Amino acid sequence: MPITDQYASFTPGLTGPVIGGFDVTPDDGADLSVLPRALMVAGGGDVAVVLKDGSGLTLPGLAAGVIYPVRAARILATGTTATGIKGLY
Repeated sequence: MPITDQYASFTPGLTGPVIGGFDVTPDDGADLSVLPRALMVAGGGDVAVVLKDGSGLTLPGLAAGVIYPVRAARILATGTTATGIKGLY
């Protein structure tokens, strides 16, 4: 039986529910293949990012299982201690 999507006609947006995700491998030299609307980590720690506007910063002490609304173009290996990073869109 096919699944019914009551929200199929709604336009996805930054305030709506997550509709997809992917595993992130931190890399100092490569942008993510998809610009996520949020990040989540399985193992807490710091996440060093380059944001959509090109600015870089470290997000300190992210907690596991929390969705963080961060539009990160790149997740840096250098400075990232969190594990199990997920990009959500």
